Amino acid sequence: MTQDDKKRDVQEQQTEADDTGYQQKHRPSREFGSRADYLHNELSIMSPKRWALNLPFKDYRIEPEDMIPALAATIGKIVMVAAVVGAFAGPLNLSDAFVVENTRFEMLIAVLFVIGFSGMFNPTANLAGTHGPMIPLIPLIVTAGGHPLSLGLLVGLFGLILGISRGGSKLMALTSDGVRGGLLIYLGAIGLLSQIGSLTDWANASGMGYVAFVVILVTIVMYALLARLEMRWLSIPLGSGIAFLIAFALGAPFEFVTEPGFPTLSPAYWWGADTGWKIGLPGFSEFLSTAPFAILAVAMWSPDVMGQRVFQEINYPRKADKVLMRVDDTMGVAAVRQAVGSALGGGNLSSSWGTYIIPAAIAKRPIPGGAILTGIMCVIAALWGYPMDLAVWPPVLNVALMVGVFMPLLEAGMQMTRDIRSSQSAGIVVFGSAFVNPVFGWSVAMLLDNLGLIGDKERGRRLHYMDRWVLPGITFVILLVIMAAVGMLPGIPAFIPH
Repeated sequence: MTQDDKKRDVQEQQTEADDTGYQQKHRPSREFGSRADYLHNELSIMSPKRWALNLPFKDYRIEPEDMIPALAATIGKIVMVAAVVGAFAGPLNLSDAFVVENTRFEMLIAVLFVIGFSGMFNPTANLAGTHGPMIPLIPLIVTAGGHPLSLGLLVGLFGLILGISRGGSKLMALTSDGVRGGLLIYLGAIGLLSQIGSLTDWANASGMGYVAFVVILVTIVMYALLARLEMRWLSIPLGSGIAFLIAFALGAPFEFVTEPGFPTLSPAYWWGADTGWKIGLPGFSEFLSTAPFAILAVAMWSPDVMGQRVFQEINYPRKADKVLMRVDDTMGVAAVRQAVGSALGGGNLSSSWGTYIIPAAIAKRPIPGGAILTGIMCVIAALWGYPMDLAVWPPVLNVALMVGVFMPLLEAGMQMTRDIRSSQSAGIVVFGSAFVNPVFGWSVAMLLDNLGLIGDKERGRRLHYMDRWVLPGITFVILLVIMAAVGMLPGIPAFIPH
């Protein structure tokens, strides 16, 4: 356990002894000079209880600003879950109707964990979202003999072990600001370019290339104005709405096709031999071939969660340490959500919910209030059906991810790499990530940085030998072997059976 975690545990014990602390310290917004001052005060006075009941208006408030991350999270959830289920459905020859049905089912499963865990019982655990970086690997997993259920159960098991052992927070403590900043810069830049390319390709395929140009140009101007006015927390709903209106006005094709309905809830249906996934239950060979991918998925959690927490640290006031998300609790909740969701029949791969926590940090809001609203919106979207069509329409989807996730990540990374030493470490992260992937870039840069070969050399000398080279070295070697096993290292063929 780190010193910061010990201090926070003491603070939580004091808070639990005085449940009325937040109510006594709360002051109405009219008593503050600005809305920003009120929101900063709310973050500073909150003392959420860990693994105990936290209630709205007793332990925290639900404010209008909570609508922004909730809306962004709902849009992101529909898109990402549909992408994961669709990636499985392609190699398994399943229909688009199956993808929509399973996505709706996953939206309802998410509600239980969003409201129950992040909204009430552990408001310092971020919402359990979707593991986007694993999407390109899913066809390889299926080809290697993997199974959605075996993958989900193993991810849940390995993630729970990492969360209980506090391995996530330890890895975070070993990662310097330069390495974190480089990771954010890479993820932000690559994601931004990917979304621009995706929107352009869609517009060109429709014979309307000018639609993408106009939408992106207006988005740039809008984002600049919101940054100037310090209102970037409006970027996702405002950007998505403007993108929809412009694209539709310019003649881009759009129609609602998903009708209201209720998904099948029976696990027996989803894991039947002739129903649902139509592949039955996995055997030992499916678990064996899936294990390397499950380990890799959990290994990717640390840099992902790390970057999201850093984003909170940058946007929250200094006294708001009690509401910063706990890395290990977030991983634990994601692991449990993964295991339960997979057992019930869902195809989602869990991770920390980036399209929620990043807009929430920009809006200066803690986790629980928006979590309640996110759960409500997910239920509405799943049962109503029509919002799912709107959320996955390329102009809405791509713009939401550009301004709500990737641009903020890029900006946060640049803020963390302002001096020469941190920029050296950041450069190695970007280099390694471009060479292999972000997991490789992060792990190799963390090892070199802690050894003092790059970045702040004095920091390396101050570290204990376990933190300086043993743990970073073990982490790098384990990840290197896993990536080599599944064929992710350039020029090295995979050595697990496909």
